[in-house]
Amino acid sequence: MMRTLVVVCGLALAGCADMMGGAIGGRAPAAVAELVNASGQKIGVASFSDEAGKVRIVVDATGLTPGKHGIHIHAVAKCDPPGFTTAGGHYNPLGRKHGLESPEGAHAGDLPNLEADQTGKSHYETTTDRVTLREGLSSVFDGDGSALVIHEKEDDQKTDATGNSGGRVACGVIVKR
Repeated sequence: MMRTLVVVCGLALAGCADMMGGAIGGRAPAAVAELVNASGQKIGVASFSDEAGKVRIVVDATGLTPGKHGIHIHAVAKCDPPGFTTAGGHYNPLGRKHGLESPEGAHAGDLPNLEADQTGKSHYETTTDRVTLREGLSSVFDGDGSALVIHEKEDDQKTDATGNSGGRVACGVIVKR
């Protein structure tokens, strides 16, 4: 009888863990990316959290040029300065076109523009349902991982493949927290 009770309790806890994001106590998947500039200096941090089936992204960065900047999740967890080309292209596991305004888009890694104030600081918050922190086709933790990249210019949200957002000015590898 005791053995049956232990098995039933264990199954109930496992079911609760699955309903609460895969962890007992309700901890949903989370991640972080430390952003560096072309000189390799840390200029900010991005946090990623799972909220009701979407990923919430919060970025705090300094040292940017004032104005709007394209920001995207890129396909490879590698950020070698100065050009950050090792991060690959925009994360696009479904093979879509670029841009939040594209009728054939968007890439899974496409995000709204980030804006830096006159001092070069930015606080950015957005959510996306095109990626996940869990396992699956659109997981940022696929075989080669992912990186968050800030570009030098505003993303026009429609031109394939990069939105005319220019070079890469900051990059951070997305790691589980």
